[in-house]
Amino acid sequence: AGLGILGFTVGFALQDIMKNFASGVILLLQQPFHVGETIGVKGFDGTVLAIDLRATEMRAADGRVVILPNAEVLANPIINYSRANHRRVDLSLNLSHTTEPSAARQILLDAIQNVPGFVNEPEPVIVFNSLTDHALELNANFWIDVTKNDPLHAKDMALVNVKTAFNEQGIEIPHPVQAVFSKQVDR
Repeated sequence: AGLGILGFTVGFALQDIMKNFASGVILLLQQPFHVGETIGVKGFDGTVLAIDLRATEMRAADGRVVILPNAEVLANPIINYSRANHRRVDLSLNLSHTTEPSAARQILLDAIQNVPGFVNEPEPVIVFNSLTDHALELNANFWIDVTKNDPLHAKDMALVNVKTAFNEQGIEIPHPVQAVFSKQVDR
């Protein structure tokens, strides 16, 4: 009876180790990512440093080293950024109510086409999303070739190009306005 209880306890204790081992074997056979590729898994984005039988080690974008048990890696969606040749860049802008929509679209399109790595297919999408009390909201999506530019720098360049072009054309980016009323009270 004692050996049965001991065997059960040891088996229960080794359950996670065996699950991680089996998941490690599956990861090494299926190869959803390789060492050196940039992935996202379980809320962490980073570069894979090592794939062991027990865990996957990666350097997160902020420099932290994250060690994820292979069972957790395999049980969650894996995003492999390195295998995507094209990535979408999203921009959100607020424009003044006095802005002519068709002119703003054309200026924005010209500005994003000057971003290094810009690709024509799929076509960029520029849509007006909402009309609020202080702005005309515009969303733009365009695609870049990640071998020529990364999405973060592409977004930065696009916003700088757009701001420069809007300034040259006299298009305002509005600031929310708040009215403050004060009432004098006689004492």
